[in-house]
Amino acid sequence: MRIFNRIVARFTKLGISLMGSRVLSVRGRKTGDWRSTPVNLLVLDGQRYLVAPRGHTQWVKNLRASNEGRLQLGRKIETFRAEEVPNADKLPVLRLYLKKWAWEVGTFFSGDVTKNSPEETLLHIAPGVPVFKIHSV
Repeated sequence: MRIFNRIVARFTKLGISLMGSRVLSVRGRKTGDWRSTPVNLLVLDGQRYLVAPRGHTQWVKNLRASNEGRLQLGRKIETFRAEEVPNADKLPVLRLYLKKWAWEVGTFFSGDVTKNSPEETLLHIAPGVPVFKIHSV
């Protein structure tokens, strides 16, 4: 998976988005240094979201601590403010995320979770899948 992430990050930094990819940069909560990772930027009803299919990762913890970051596509770098989405409001975001990227991230979801899973199943996994609403600054 690391090789795939490196390839996606390289293309994204060159300005080639693979299925909505961006390079997310967030300041480390201890060092203050910028940390970067490729992410899939999801757009739903005109609102943009970042979903963490691997759960409560370092970038999630850093974003929670700072509430701000940068998204890069090629030479374009956008600064944003992040707002964590409550578990009860994640359902449409998770469903669309699975619809678009299950082929890439489906293995990170517990059990047989798919875009067609019942609401109660998605609500059950919601606490383990952080979601952030992105606001431009």
